[in-house]
Amino acid sequence: MNKLLVLLVSLFLYHPYQVKKGDLNKDVELVTSKGTMVIRLSDSTPLHRDNFIKLVNQHYYDGLLFHRVMQQFMIQAGDPKSKTAKASDHLGGGSPGYTIPAEIKPYLFHKKGALAAARTPDEINPARESNGSQFFIVQGRVYDDADLNQVEARLNGYKIPEAHREVFKTLGGSPSLDTKYTVFGEVIKGLDVIDSIAAVPVGESNRPVEDVRIIKATLIKRQ
Repeated sequence: MNKLLVLLVSLFLYHPYQVKKGDLNKDVELVTSKGTMVIRLSDSTPLHRDNFIKLVNQHYYDGLLFHRVMQQFMIQAGDPKSKTAKASDHLGGGSPGYTIPAEIKPYLFHKKGALAAARTPDEINPARESNGSQFFIVQGRVYDDADLNQVEARLNGYKIPEAHREVFKTLGGSPSLDTKYTVFGEVIKGLDVIDSIAAVPVGESNRPVEDVRIIKATLIKRQ
């Protein structure tokens, strides 16, 4: 009953965005100061997909920073406060003022290039609702079976599917995040840009010493 109440409250606070039908067949081009990535959104996560399209169309992400970068893990952006942030500003707490109900699907996993929604910890967010705008893109690393067995032992009974294991052993990723965050898309072009961003020197709170900025995010025709 409590879970149902949380879901109903979340849906009341979060107003789904009605996208144009044509926008559902487009990809997102993310132009950054380190290069360009093309992202394909998942139709299995319609709340996150439509919200991301809305924000892209509103030019919400234009000028924002990758404010948290952790090599061999992920790169994070989407804090609206980062657009005009000073070097001394602490970032990571900004949002559009709403959260999105979790859409965690076992077949959408944290391989390299996965686009996932950031969120607050389980202790204060047991429903694992997503921040309304912040996202991260997985870099991760390549694992072997011994590594994956150790990760699996910490995932509360979750067994990493064999097909996912093969991806983690070749492309790489961050399997420890699986089942915990909503993955709602993936980078289909520009994986090297993730590596370029992840490699920059960082300071306090893993913020890049020199700003890495999203120049613009736009919808483009799907190839």
